[in-house]
Amino acid sequence: MALRCVFDILVPIFLFLCIVIVVNGALPSKTFNVVKYGAIADGNTDNAQAWKDACKYGGKSRIWVPKGTFLLGSVSFEGSCNGSMAFLIKGTLKAPTDSRNLFIDTWIGFRYLSDLTVKGGGVLDGQGHAAWPYNDCQTNSQCKPLPATLRFDFIRNSRVYNLRSINSKSTHFNIFACQNIDISQLRMSAPANSPNTDGIHIGSSTQIKISHARISTGDDCISMVSGSQNIDIYDVTCGPGHGISVGSLGRSHEHEYVKGISVRNCSFIGSDNGVRIKTWAPSSYSEASDIIFQDIVMQNPRNPIVIDQQYCPSPHCYQQIKDVTFKNIWGISSTKVAVNLQCSGALPCKNVKLINIDLAYNGPGGRATSMCSHVIGSSHGKLVPDGCV
Repeated sequence: MALRCVFDILVPIFLFLCIVIVVNGALPSKTFNVVKYGAIADGNTDNAQAWKDACKYGGKSRIWVPKGTFLLGSVSFEGSCNGSMAFLIKGTLKAPTDSRNLFIDTWIGFRYLSDLTVKGGGVLDGQGHAAWPYNDCQTNSQCKPLPATLRFDFIRNSRVYNLRSINSKSTHFNIFACQNIDISQLRMSAPANSPNTDGIHIGSSTQIKISHARISTGDDCISMVSGSQNIDIYDVTCGPGHGISVGSLGRSHEHEYVKGISVRNCSFIGSDNGVRIKTWAPSSYSEASDIIFQDIVMQNPRNPIVIDQQYCPSPHCYQQIKDVTFKNIWGISSTKVAVNLQCSGALPCKNVKLINIDLAYNGPGGRATSMCSHVIGSSHGKLVPDGCV
């Protein structure tokens, strides 16, 4: 009888443990330290080995980059993997400066992965000074590519946070064909005159959240191009840089529309632009809609509020901009024209709202002014400068 009682007690416990193992996975999390794979923290020896073993592992894999300075050549980490992946960067990763690693589009890439985490408080040093002199894209239509520091292609349900990116050769972070990524607690920096060093560039992606970031760079702090949908940007400080931009739109990707963009509680400090929508010309049809810029502080940007469809001066302008709201935007403009909305006569901007705008100008020539062309919409609340919609 006693044996039967013990049996009756142990069987449920055993079954419960089996269920726990099935639910949580049979394998525990495992750390793959890059030093054990031959990485040397001397800033000179190329290091890239641990990914394949981590990707094959069936449990949660953690690739660990300890404190120290490691040289890492161009590398692409690809899935699919057998378990969730975490890339933990505690030290400094430095990009190479030799010519073999200059004219490529990626320094560190992640592709075809779900449930990826990239974090750690470490530094990504793109060593861009070696590449910027070769950037002649403004004068050379056949210019060679330069590598983005981090490139995410076809990534789903992932997080990137607590990282610092400095001196990228081109874009710091490039997001393409991704879904549901949370990006936060970032610091990005490159000199104001460093060419094409966008902070975060997004295209053909949805449900991207960016928050708690400080971006100082030589191009757009954040840019969203064709196919960017449901993008939420919150608590970002931009400057120097070219602002937070929707566009440029319309150069290609017909019917990959931009919609559902929210930019909230952001600050612009000494940037070229503040919040901006811009288009290319000539182009196939494209559309940008359901966009709100709200609760924005301007500290001496040159162009605080901009819609620039005059990027599209030809009659073949087919970019429709509609349902755009600028709300609760205040501060100081470093130029007299604080609100500049220039839309196409062939396809005017529709339902553009200016609500509670208070932008001062302390330079010569009087108060701040606004300029609007081919804009259909409305103005509400306090408007300084006077609304031109």
